[in-house]
Formats: sequence, structure tokens, C-alpha cells
Amino acid sequence: MTKRKRRSAVPAAERWTDSALAEWGLSERQRRILIWSGAVVAVLAIALVLTLIVNSFAGGQPAPAQMASGSDIGEGRPAAYQAWKSVKEFAPIADRKADAAPLTAQEVFAPRTLTTGKITLKRVGSRLDGSCAAAVWGADVTGALAEAGCTQAVRGLYTTPDGVYVAQYTLLNLSDVQAADGLVQRLTTLYPGGWVLPLESARVRFGAYSEASGTAMGHYAGLVWVGRADGVEPGENDDFVTLALAAREAEKAVFRRVVAVAGLPAVPTQRGAAPDTAQPSEPAPSEPGASQPGAGQPGAGQPGAGQSVTPRPT
Repeated sequence: MTKRKRRSAVPAAERWTDSALAEWGLSERQRRILIWSGAVVAVLAIALVLTLIVNSFAGGQPAPAQMASGSDIGEGRPAAYQAWKSVKEFAPIADRKADAAPLTAQEVFAPRTLTTGKITLKRVGSRLDGSCAAAVWGADVTGALAEAGCTQAVRGLYTTPDGVYVAQYTLLNLSDVQAADGLVQRLTTLYPGGWVLPLESARVRFGAYSEASGTAMGHYAGLVWVGRADGVEPGENDDFVTLALAAREAEKAVFRRVVAVAGLPAVPTQRGAAPDTAQPSEPAPSEPGASQPGAGQPGAGQPGAGQSVTPRPT
């Protein structure tokens, strides 16, 4: 019995030749389809390899899978957002030129607690950034802030005493009311790809689901961001509306600036009634060691950094 000679392995390139496929009993049409399919797969594979090579050299466009604060992408942006333009009451501070004093974290976030209805929020951190780009992520949002003339971003992080809810309020100092209106509206399309960075805290952080809103107030834009600390969507017992209103108590700082620029409105009195005067608003918090501007000095009645605000009498 003679040994059958073992056939040597056919190189991969030769397996796909027309003659080799004919030996397998394939028709001419089948051979053409198979060869064409193999060519397409090869082209796609080469294109994929080239793409990977280009990305490795160019750095590619990294997906923001991790925020600078340590939050995952789903926890670094809200799931829903609403916007409101400025109202006429903020006309006195429609331009930053009329309200030139810079913001301070003490001015906006001096109260340790904010309360609305049954919701009480305790402040766990605050931060003032002179560069607005340092307070956000996402190229489009960063560019939008630059176009709006943003010079300051002040953030305050809050939680309820039981730790169930988390809220962050951000106040942006922009050039004018047109910039503020435009920014809060642009965020309706930009927020999925960029948002405010959450402040770091060992006690509380945003979960997978959260909601936000933006309100223009003269040349300021206030961003409210609320959610459950466990990231679960709100249920019947979760009052996100009141939660957001509690966070917006920080906006008293903006109202004090309106009063400082425009003064208090006159209160009409009835004939024969004793004259009545409007009561001054709550004075702004002051920084330690700051002094009150003297009467008649330039800037008196204008809230500077670390200065209390005393409204001009009507």
C-alpha cells in the first residue's frame, strides 16, 4: 500500500483565485460574487486600520466618559433642561457697565441653609472661578460662554439634611441681557454635549438622572441643577419643583444688586393714611475685614466685593 502524498497548504492569496474556486465546483457567477465580497471586506478592514492609526496619532476626539470632578458622563449633565429669558424687573442691571462690581462667593452663598416650603438645603461647598471655562465641560458650552462675555462663574452645592436630594446653583456674570438670554436659550440644544461641572464633595454627588433650568436675570444667568443623590428618576413623592425653588433662593444676591443700582420703588399710600416707606431688602453678606463705602463716595450703593449693600432711600 502506497502512502498518499500529503498536499501542501495552499497560500491564502491563492485560495481566492478564480481557478482555485473553480476546482471547488463553484459556478462562474458564484466565483465572482465570492471574490467581490472578499475585496469589499478587505477594503473595509484597511479603512478601519487607517482610522485607528490616524486617531492614535491625532489623539482623536475623546468622549467625556469621565468628568473632571469624578462623575460619569450621565452624572455630569441633566436629563432635562428648561430656559427662561430675563424679565423687565432686571432692566436696571441689563448691562454689566451699570453693575460693574465683581461677584463673590460670600455674597451669593453666605446663607448655610436655603428653605422653600418643606425643602431645606444645606450648603456643602461653594467655589468662584474667574475663568468660566474652568467651571464647565464641553467645547460648545465653553465657546458659548466666551461669546457671552462670561467673566465669572460661582457655584454652590447643596444637599437636604437626610442626603436624599442634591442641588447645585451656578451664577454666571455675562456682558449684558442679550448675552444672558442667548446663553440660556442655546443651552436647550447644547446641554447634552456639555454642562456645568459639579463641585466635588465626599458627602453628596449627582446620580444618573437629574434636571436643570436656566434663567436670565439682567446680565446674569442662573443655572439650577437638581436630582436625587441615588440617581433615580423622581416619583410621586419627589417634589423637584420645590427643590429647584429652594436652590434659587441664592438669587437674592441678584435682587440686592438691582436695588443697589435702581433704588427701592416708591410705595403708593392712600389719602389720609400715615405715610409708609418701603423696607430695605436683606443686606448682602460681607467679607471679613471689608469696609462700607462712605456716603457720597463713587460706588456708594454699588455692591463691591465683600461689601454690604444698603439700598438708596426713595
